[in-house]
Order: sequence, then C-alpha cells, then structure tokens
Amino acid sequence: MSGNTAAFFDIDGTIYREGLITEMFKKMVTHEIISPSRWTDDVRPAYMAWDRRMGDYDDYLSRMVEIFKETTVGISSEHIELIADKVIEQKGERVYLFTRNEIERHRQEGRRIIAVSGSPDALVRKMAEKYCFDDWRGTQYCTDEKGYYNGMIIPMWDSASKKKAILELAEQYDLDLNECWSYGDTNGDLTMFQLTGHPTAINPTRELLHNIQADAELMKRIRIIVERKDVIYRIDPAHLDLG
Repeated sequence: MSGNTAAFFDIDGTIYREGLITEMFKKMVTHEIISPSRWTDDVRPAYMAWDRRMGDYDDYLSRMVEIFKETTVGISSEHIELIADKVIEQKGERVYLFTRNEIERHRQEGRRIIAVSGSPDALVRKMAEKYCFDDWRGTQYCTDEKGYYNGMIIPMWDSASKKKAILELAEQYDLDLNECWSYGDTNGDLTMFQLTGHPTAINPTRELLHNIQADAELMKRIRIIVERKDVIYRIDPAHLDLG
C-alpha cells in the first residue's frame, strides 16, 4: 500500500523543539572554534529580538549560518562530525511528541521516512540515523579533497531548495507525491506542502500561515497542529484570524 509513498520531515521546530544549529553553535563556542564574543555581540541580539517577537527568525538564522560558514573554513569535517555526534547524543531526545508519534506511524504503515532540513548536513545525518530515517537532505557545507571545509555551502532552508530536493527524491524513489506526507513549521516548508497530498504544519509561523491561507488548494488538505506543554491541538486554518 505504502511502498511508493514517503513522509518528509523538516527537523528544526518540527521534530526537534528548537534549532539544532543553535546547539551546534553553542558547542563550537565551548570547543573554542567560535569566539564567545560572536554569540554575545553578533547572534544574541538577533536571538533576543526574535525571542521577544520583535525580530525575524531568518535574521537570527542567517547570522549563525554566516559565522558557522566563516569559522569552519580549514577545519576537518571529522572534527565537526564529532561535535555533531555530541549534540545529538545530548539533545536528540528533545522532540515534539506529535512528530515522534507520526514518524513511528509512518514507519509502521511502510512509508519511507525522509528528513529535509536546513540544518548542517553533519547534524541532519546524525539525527536521521538516530530516528532510523530512510534518507535525508540538509544544507551542504562543502569540503576540499582532503575533507576540510572550504566556505562554500548549498542551502536547504529555503522553499526553492526544498522543492528541488522533494522532486529529486520523488524521482529517485518513484514516489506518488499525491499520496505522500510532509511536516514543517516555517515558510521554507511551503513548497513541500504544495507538492504533497497530506501536508501538516506544526507550530507554524505567522508568515507560513498567511501563505497557507492565500493558497486555496492547500487550504483544502492542510492540517495545522500546535503542541504546547503536554497538549496537542488541531486548528482549523479557515478560522484563524491573523490580523
């Protein structure tokens, strides 16, 4: 029944309750790869603005990505993978109950489970291994022929990149996208929702909700889930007043 179908999962804010790249960034400060001043002076102001709902998450993310890219140049990918191992070992259980249950449901029903995440590929790989995913795509931090980071990246956090990834995976596995499922929380996941027959927005951002409401076809099939503390709510998007 489910042999040619899959469930696509974003990770940050969808499976994992926060951002894996934030945990990676903090570990790199601890390991003295990133100076503590880069957090306090460059990243923390953007984080605090976002946390207080006065700033944009993408600004906070872009600052971390730029510093991560800059400071890893010349560092062995093996070193970063060891840090990624530690992040997943210590933080990998901090996931949403709803999403964890959905992963298990799809596994029981025989679907492929695939992560499509904007987090660094080293982190996405480790998280995918932990939860026994069949495949994964993450932001690629490129290395030279000796395995050292060279400062080039191929992003996977934006909607266009995720669309390309989903279409490539559909061709690779001969998937019927109309019978596939997708899970995400930000506007970068919008094309995943539009391409699949069974989309679910989990704790979605205002921007994502606006774009869902603007798409009449998507409104017919989207589920909106909000998980707070130990309660899971299903919300009718037609009755959302975003102001």
